[in-house]
Amino acid sequence: MNNKKPQRPPSGRTNLASCIVATIFLIFVVVVLLVVFFSLFKPKDPRVAVSAIQLPTFSISSTTVNFTFSQYVSVRNPNHAVFTHFDSSLQLLYSGSQVGFMFIPAGRIDAGHTQYMSATFSVDSFPLAASTNGRLTSADDTNSEFRLGPTLEIESRIRMAGRVRFLHFLTHHVEARADCRVAIAVIDGSVLGFHC
Repeated sequence: MNNKKPQRPPSGRTNLASCIVATIFLIFVVVVLLVVFFSLFKPKDPRVAVSAIQLPTFSISSTTVNFTFSQYVSVRNPNHAVFTHFDSSLQLLYSGSQVGFMFIPAGRIDAGHTQYMSATFSVDSFPLAASTNGRLTSADDTNSEFRLGPTLEIESRIRMAGRVRFLHFLTHHVEARADCRVAIAVIDGSVLGFHC
């Protein structure tokens, strides 16, 4: 005769404990995967480097100036995903006022790549501001006419904004900027130097 007792089916408490342990384990695995993902693939802002600035045309009449502005930049995408830029612009300022503006066409920069870009546009005539730091000086105290000093300074601001998308559903907004001060010789419009 067999004296084995029939085994009881697992109780509800055992099932609940197994589900809790499995859930905790799955949460732990998801957290570890997210930490690894965001440490290796953390979205980074692109880097903009200005390589050259030129003024192909330049003219001064009386106290106004107009020119053509050219700027050459490289944009580095350090991410492991494509950088799609669509809200980008180049702005020129003189004495705090905007004198030139250009939208940068939308585009894509592949992961880990550098793209070289150039922007050229005409700047309408604008008045030169009188100042005491040598850009413009008065001929004498009683004369209202101005003579040009050796240099004038403008500021260029490039802004590239867009997004980086990971795994087709994680989207991160990124932005790159480069602000430069440009010194221009008023005699011939040559760029004496720029600092970004």
